[in-house]
Amino acid sequence: QVQLVESGGGLVQPGGSLRLSCAASGNIYIINTMTWYRQAPGKERELVAAITRGGSTNYADAVKGRFTISRDNGKNTVYLQMNSLKPEDTAVYSCNALIQETTWGPQRSYWGQGTQVTVSS
Repeated sequence: QVQLVESGGGLVQPGGSLRLSCAASGNIYIINTMTWYRQAPGKERELVAAITRGGSTNYADAVKGRFTISRDNGKNTVYLQMNSLKPEDTAVYSCNALIQETTWGPQRSYWGQGTQVTVSS
């Protein structure tokens, strides 16, 4: 059974920083793309940033230049460094990972439970 566990959320003032982590554990052969999403109250879930196993990244326009996604393949962990936070960044942040559990098995999509980020003075 594969699990994704996020950490690092909390309350921060505008202009502040937070670093989110998402660690995958369980029966894992390989982790492909890892992605951070967020969902604010009353809004649709949106992609924040994604990173391939090789390190190629993709960002939403709203976070470019402020957020940085990275990963440690040895630790099966993805990070999201969030700087210059704004009130509009307030949301539940969730990570997603595309994981193969066996050499010849299919790739499946797994989700973490989400972590709240609140940006407020």
